[in-house]
Amino acid sequence: MTARPRLTVIGTGYLGATHAICMAVMGFEVLGVDVDASKIEKLNTGEVPFFEPGLPELLAKACESGRLRFTTDFREAAAFGDVHFICVGTPQQADSEAADLRYVDAAVTSLAPHLDRRTLVVGKSTVPVGTAARLAALLRASAPAGDQVELAWNPEFLREGFAVDDTMKPDRLVFGVTSEWAEEQLRAAFQPVLAQDVPVKVTDLQTAELVKVAANSFLATKISYINAMAEVCEATGADVHDLAEALAYDERIGGKFLRPGLGFGGGCLPKDIRAFAYRAEELGVGQAVGFLREIDGINRRRRARTVDLVVELCDGDVAGKRVAALGAAFKPNSDDIRDAPALDVAATLHRMGAEVTVFDPAALDNARRVHPELGYATSALGAARDADVVVLLTEWNEFREISPSAMAAVVRRTKIVDGRHALVPAHWAAAGWDYRALGRPSVHGSVPA
Repeated sequence: MTARPRLTVIGTGYLGATHAICMAVMGFEVLGVDVDASKIEKLNTGEVPFFEPGLPELLAKACESGRLRFTTDFREAAAFGDVHFICVGTPQQADSEAADLRYVDAAVTSLAPHLDRRTLVVGKSTVPVGTAARLAALLRASAPAGDQVELAWNPEFLREGFAVDDTMKPDRLVFGVTSEWAEEQLRAAFQPVLAQDVPVKVTDLQTAELVKVAANSFLATKISYINAMAEVCEATGADVHDLAEALAYDERIGGKFLRPGLGFGGGCLPKDIRAFAYRAEELGVGQAVGFLREIDGINRRRRARTVDLVVELCDGDVAGKRVAALGAAFKPNSDDIRDAPALDVAATLHRMGAEVTVFDPAALDNARRVHPELGYATSALGAARDADVVVLLTEWNEFREISPSAMAAVVRRTKIVDGRHALVPAHWAAAGWDYRALGRPSVHGSVPA
């Protein structure tokens, strides 16, 4: 085995493509593998099939170096790679809260029959605890090399919009292994990262599987906690924004993820906490994480309450009213609309009879494909033209920087719902706007609209 192993990355979606590109840039020979031939073709021609800042430039650099290419051939992958990373999706099942493991299983069963020498297969996908042990047995039974094929688990902690930095200089690495040899291979496969003194936690397979879902559950709890406080603030007239700032000074609590607003979405937190709760019930310890059900419920209620604020600003009825929805992605610097609170709110208002026009800097194509019933604009001011209410749903920087007076010049009525606590209420009130936000007192315009 060479000091720098050759890597394959199975699955070239958000996680896999990012991992493959960044590892090639760091000097590894990398082969990306996917069953989607159109995705492979795009990547081989230098096109990243999703929005992620900095990644297109790195893909061009990696392809030019000759260290990165992509294929649909698992036999080729097995012959090429010394360490194989499994980076496929684990979405929520359509009829259950459980994780759908069909893509993980398919990756292993497609690769295993071609593994005829000692090699390491590394899971990065987020899976229910116990999956790794099952896949390890499947590998041993299916691979010609038998016990010479080992499984390890190396959970990912990517934040969309920051995936390049999180891959090339993560805050920690977790290696779930069953042998010293497997740990050695992982250390070789991450040598440029480890050279930056990134902390490493070496553990068993099941602990490594739990790290990602435990982390996401904690973050979801913190987000939903401050949104639960927003519900209390709404009932008492208190200001949850000020409350969050006061709590953040306590070093035991801190301010990260203590931002009140519309709540979380995306392809990770919602499905991960649901799958974690489901798996805990299977294991007979459902009561231990029963609070995750309420966390999910608080998060969902924020969407409904945002709709309520829009309805209130429309004098109790949105039917026939024009609503400008600023944002579609579940977070800024991303085009990901999976379980996006922004689109959920926009679609709900449409079903209630509102004429909704959406603008998002990156996610318009994805939004239009899933919600063709909504209207779309090419700018924030275009979406706001003749609007009765503007609702900010994704906290893109360009929305924070909008001039209240410039927007006031194009709307029908100067009323805004700040679903992300991204704006300065006094600035909008000074330009004549009625400002509403979850968990905050109403602010009324101080000059005529």
